[in-house]
Amino acid sequence: MARFVLVHGAFVGGWCWEPLLPLLDEFGHEASAPDLPGSGADQTPVADVTLDECAERVCGALEASEAPAILVGHGMGGMVITQAAALCPERIARLVYLTAFLPRDGQSLLELTQLPEGADDQVQANLTIADRPSVGALTHKALAHALFNRATRRQLDWALERARPQPLAPFLEPVHLGRTAVDPAKRVYIRCAQDHAIPPALQRRMTDDSPCAEVHELDTDHSPFLTATSRLARLLDQIARRSPTDEGAPGH
Repeated sequence: MARFVLVHGAFVGGWCWEPLLPLLDEFGHEASAPDLPGSGADQTPVADVTLDECAERVCGALEASEAPAILVGHGMGGMVITQAAALCPERIARLVYLTAFLPRDGQSLLELTQLPEGADDQVQANLTIADRPSVGALTHKALAHALFNRATRRQLDWALERARPQPLAPFLEPVHLGRTAVDPAKRVYIRCAQDHAIPPALQRRMTDDSPCAEVHELDTDHSPFLTATSRLARLLDQIARRSPTDEGAPGH
């Protein structure tokens, strides 16, 4: 079946996909979930973490197999997969933005959060920044509210134990796509209606500004790999089974 490369967002690591991996395996898919530089278990110095380095890490994961992959980016990971698609487009079958930032050429994550539709972003509202090194942190209370507001106590404890501060360069650096941006026909967006990190209004604004072949919606928070795992697995399986050129692909 399909091959997925799952790209995490801010404050987490590849570990966030662990609940989803066995379900994708049950559907017959192959999936990997690398840590981005400075995240998860990766020990890259903060000064060396850039958006380009994150995208290069993803391209390296894509090179593990000759088969083109469905690249899924979550949250900040949307910036990363967009830049990766400009660096190694031949290795990507489809881009799936899972309640993720969807930038146009020259846009940064910070610029997107400053759009009027981003006013309720609870990450930016609660972020504490340390200049040396340049990282952002959220208290456990703020993480729970912004990222995991539909999680059970057990799910929340599991996530908070693993979360860590986030290098800020990928927030600040714009994507540079040139002529290698992925065809919109290969883009899919999954909105999350209860998201406190990327407000639904901002998700809609981004898909209005950068149309996708398919738009779906899950009634959950910013972390559906944890709080709506089965529904997300089924949706990704449906996306994988459709060709990007299928006519009448449903959007919501």
